[in-house]
Amino acid sequence: MTSAPGTSLAVARETKNKVTARKRIAVQGLIKRFNTGRGEFVAVDRVSFEVCQGEFVALLGPSGCGKSTILNMVAGLLPRSDGRILIDDDVVETGRVNPKVGYVFQRDTLFPWRTVEHNIGYGLEIAGMPKAERATRVADAIDKAGLTGFAQSFPRMLSGGMRQRAALMRTLILEPEILLMDEPFGALDTHTKLEMHKTLLDIWERERQTVLFVTHDLGEALTLASRIILLSARPGRLKDDFDVSFPRPRDPVDLRETAEFGRLYSHIWHSLGEEFRRTKAD
Repeated sequence: MTSAPGTSLAVARETKNKVTARKRIAVQGLIKRFNTGRGEFVAVDRVSFEVCQGEFVALLGPSGCGKSTILNMVAGLLPRSDGRILIDDDVVETGRVNPKVGYVFQRDTLFPWRTVEHNIGYGLEIAGMPKAERATRVADAIDKAGLTGFAQSFPRMLSGGMRQRAALMRTLILEPEILLMDEPFGALDTHTKLEMHKTLLDIWERERQTVLFVTHDLGEALTLASRIILLSARPGRLKDDFDVSFPRPRDPVDLRETAEFGRLYSHIWHSLGEEFRRTKAD
């Protein structure tokens, strides 16, 4: 693990916690090859890492390095070419739904013909939860997401941030133990993105799900994560693993104004910048 100067005590505590924590996700020698009209290329090359109970881990790297590909293989949405992925020591099988795992996509994917409350409650409805219990759970989720007053609104009537909050709650209401997130705030403007960071951090502080979060935004990774796994330019290989030991709870705006944030940003940016330059050269 790599850490910025001055964080040794916090890192030592983090390391101790990881040693005793239950491993939820284990990626072992993961390889993904794709066949195209121009032949085969390797997208992900021998990547290995672990995510422990309650960790918030960001998977960071330049565009095209295989971040989303790895996440989709962890979710069982995409077959791997080689290596293994385990969730709670069970091998992930492509196409098999794991009820412990929730997935939040890049776009909000709300049903346009359903209201906010009916979008959020969709999974509970499919699961056969009684209407009264479902209504209580949905009302609580709407309140947590800061969407009070919009329960009867359709997606077209909401801002981008509000739609993404509804989509996030549609996943979280199913109470997944492991949350996979694929650049869910990438299409939002800076102000709305910071609001979503605050929403997600507030929820995570209460629930402490195990999170694997894909992003290409270093500032976002530092704001949210406990660890940052840095991938190289394509083919994606594990380049580094950084501890992010800023105190919690975190305020997304105030945190970015601290000297510690600036130091760690510069520390990681040096390594990330090398991969951006490699991508440009290719």
